[in-house]
Amino acid sequence: MLRSVLGKTLGFVGYTVQYGCIAHCTFEYIGEFVVCSGPSMEPTIVNHDVVFSERISRHLCKIQKGDVVIAKSPFDPNMNVCKRVIGLEGDKVCTSGPSDLFKTHTYVPKGHVWLEGDNLRNSTDSRSYGPIPYALIRGRVCLKLWPPHNFGTLSESPTKRIIKTQNDSD
Repeated sequence: MLRSVLGKTLGFVGYTVQYGCIAHCTFEYIGEFVVCSGPSMEPTIVNHDVVFSERISRHLCKIQKGDVVIAKSPFDPNMNVCKRVIGLEGDKVCTSGPSDLFKTHTYVPKGHVWLEGDNLRNSTDSRSYGPIPYALIRGRVCLKLWPPHNFGTLSESPTKRIIKTQNDSD
């Protein structure tokens, strides 16, 4: 009797550990579901939208300008941010806000990206904290899952702040 109960318990624990490892590897290396909050990505992503963030592009260094990414916040490592990639290393980006009279520019350093929210008037992004290291990117948002009537891929940037360079057409 005791042997039977112990055997079933250990079998259950073994399956639980196996499925836990599979789930961990799936969420760490393939992708995850993310509930977005805050107004910084409106109108592309609004409060409580659920998106799928794939991680393969990050591991293969395939993040491009215009991609929406989930990244660790440079202010709080326990928090993630959802922003659009405006510039990659070596790109010249505009650092001023939409209402600034004088426009200022900077270059994105090697190993970094420039992130901005689509709602420029209500977004804390690289204009506040500067370029972020590529290593802080957790994944690329490829699908909006919720609400169902908005299911599909994400739209292009409504801000038109992504400057295409000659190298982008290659």
